[in-house]
Amino acid sequence: MTTLTYRGKAYTQNKEASKKKLVELTYRSSVYKSRQNAASSNNETANLSYRGINYKK
Repeated sequence: MTTLTYRGKAYTQNKEASKKKLVELTYRSSVYKSRQNAASSNNETANLSYRGINYKK
């Protein structure tokens, strides 16, 4: 069992750690850029609201 410490007090973990496969994330700049361009080419204006005040982007 794993012992965890929080604010100086020790706790024992009740369950075992899961045995999940590791997932490797990759950054694909071409996908990111194409989605960013598609979003910017959309001519709709964003209506934002903060604490009851409306803003347009």
